[in-house]
Amino acid sequence: MNSLLNPESKLMLIFTKIAYSAYLNILWFLCCLPVVTAGASTTALFYVTLKMAKDEEGNVTKSFFRAFKENFKKATVIWLILLALGIVLAVDGYIFYHMRFENAFWAVGTAVFLVAVAAYAIVLMYIFPLLARFENTVRAMFLNSIMLGMRFLLCTAAMAVIYFVMAFVVINVFTPAIVFGEGLCALLCSHLLSNILLLCEEKADQPESGGISDDGEVAELEGISED
Repeated sequence: MNSLLNPESKLMLIFTKIAYSAYLNILWFLCCLPVVTAGASTTALFYVTLKMAKDEEGNVTKSFFRAFKENFKKATVIWLILLALGIVLAVDGYIFYHMRFENAFWAVGTAVFLVAVAAYAIVLMYIFPLLARFENTVRAMFLNSIMLGMRFLLCTAAMAVIYFVMAFVVINVFTPAIVFGEGLCALLCSHLLSNILLLCEEKADQPESGGISDDGEVAELEGISED
């Protein structure tokens, strides 16, 4: 029992990280309240959780707000683009839902719409962790998000499941679990993304073989495979 309660034990370290995730979730939520700052807040959240995945978090509050400030401009541009695209997709979804089964255009349009929604979801899951870790252009961030999401489909599916389970638990099972919300999801996703982003960093050091570069060019990510 004493070994389990030891602050250095693995169990206590896990509980500590979960507690940090709840604290980070509160910071994330408060910094998202103006809405326009949601991108910077999410980037800051992933900056800290990616550090936590490597046991390098340090002072989580200082790290969060430093990342929030440093990434604010680019994260806000990305978020506003995503917000606009999300509104367009929501309107399209509403239209396709109300014209369902009426003609051949509905079937084709719905197929295209579902592909667009899948691509949007992939970008949404990957782009802020990428921004938290790499310097690149906005265009490159979007393209790299799609390429990584398609290259590492197992990781993409696992991340989608994490968000779905959290939403299901909060809505249908235990509403107070919302205190963990995005913070815990980001921590779990960061553990999944940690090795992938490490591979990207290694490729970035070898620009002749492809990878996420920090010179503004779109990365091809050639040679990176999922273990």
